[in-house]
Amino acid sequence: MLWVSAVSFGVAWWLGLYLVARDAGKPVLRRAGAGLLAYAAAVLGGQLLGGDDRFDGLRAVLVCVPAIVWSGVFVRLLPEELADRADRWWRFGLLPACAVVAVPAVVGIDAAAYALCALAVLALFGSLLAMIRHRSVLLAGSRGGTVAGLFTVGALMFGLSATLILIGLDVLPANLLLSAVAIDLVFLGLGIAVLDAFEEGEALRADMVRSLLVSAGTAVVFGGQAGVAIVLVGERTALQALLFGTTAAAIALQVLYVPLQGAIDRIAFASAPRLREARDELRTAAEALPRKRGADGLTGPEAATGLAALDEAEFARLTRRALSHYADLGKLVSSPLIDLPAIDARLADRETIGPLDRAAELKTLLTESIAALKPRTGAEFGTSEEWRHYNAVYFYYVVGIRPYSVRTKRTDLDPVSRKALSWFVDQVPERTLHNWQNSAARMIAAQLRSGFGSMSK
Repeated sequence: MLWVSAVSFGVAWWLGLYLVARDAGKPVLRRAGAGLLAYAAAVLGGQLLGGDDRFDGLRAVLVCVPAIVWSGVFVRLLPEELADRADRWWRFGLLPACAVVAVPAVVGIDAAAYALCALAVLALFGSLLAMIRHRSVLLAGSRGGTVAGLFTVGALMFGLSATLILIGLDVLPANLLLSAVAIDLVFLGLGIAVLDAFEEGEALRADMVRSLLVSAGTAVVFGGQAGVAIVLVGERTALQALLFGTTAAAIALQVLYVPLQGAIDRIAFASAPRLREARDELRTAAEALPRKRGADGLTGPEAATGLAALDEAEFARLTRRALSHYADLGKLVSSPLIDLPAIDARLADRETIGPLDRAAELKTLLTESIAALKPRTGAEFGTSEEWRHYNAVYFYYVVGIRPYSVRTKRTDLDPVSRKALSWFVDQVPERTLHNWQNSAARMIAAQLRSGFGSMSK
């Protein structure tokens, strides 16, 4: 049973960290990762504290947390207008209620534990049924529904398994049933990863397989030493804790390599900001390469032909993603747009062409396309209708102002940018800005697609 729990813990821990590391700023990835990490904590608690009645309340809370967090994932997969409203209920209603009930549950008050389990079941199945009812959103973003079907099956399996645990049915031993939930969560985690990769215009398989192999290898090397000790002297609690701890640390060091290296560089190279930026750019580019479509070596005319075959909506979506990564060359490396014919033409006179060279040229192309949207009035800024597309992408992506973020305060803006920031905050709703950016992305995509005409000549 220990080895089943260890494998379940390792898989959930790796996949949870992998999803968070993809982009912690996205609520779906952040919550899906947190749900998997909470499940890993529940497996750990069940294994180490299973024989001690004093921790029954804590174990009950650990079992409920994954279901509650995954209900927040299902909420974010609803249609956008419904998701915003349901998400507010989840964040400001369900989470505070669960937190209030969890405190007495941890100290061993059975009534509170039962109430928390009831909330978890209701939240999980309510959000799950809503997601299945609106599964057309998943179907629209999963290339024919394969991912949507996989995700729906995984969600149903997880819902049933979690309910058996939460209501305490003794169908199987609690630890075994808890470990079996790992299969359901792997389905869900994979579905979330594939949906995010599709949204970003990225490949997934090579990057995920590499992360899994490296994490599994390091976990076996370091955790295996504790495993040998357990085989020799028996399943002592201290050795079990060492097994799970070394496994978790080994996996975390591999999956979180880039942010950890960035944190170390900020300390070690505090007086060399350009060196830090260069190292960070190279690390990000190296991590992004396996995520690029055609990372197996498909470049040049072959890759450009694949881009030319995309329909207008898909090309515009990829352009929108490239714009969102405008300030990050490392992330632009994974964009399929770095294989545009115009980039090949610009780099034709160079002997060696690297991914960062292509990303830099893509950024230049985007800059020129954004500049082409600017009205020819001679002014630097305007608020009339003809300015809206240029303003929406130039000031947001090129200048980097974030008018609706309370965490991003810029003190280095020039007078024109400060005027634009004030206009966005006072006159432009966030939804309106989002719509203008989508329209601008379609216009820029049309400019970029015009370069395909030369391929047939």
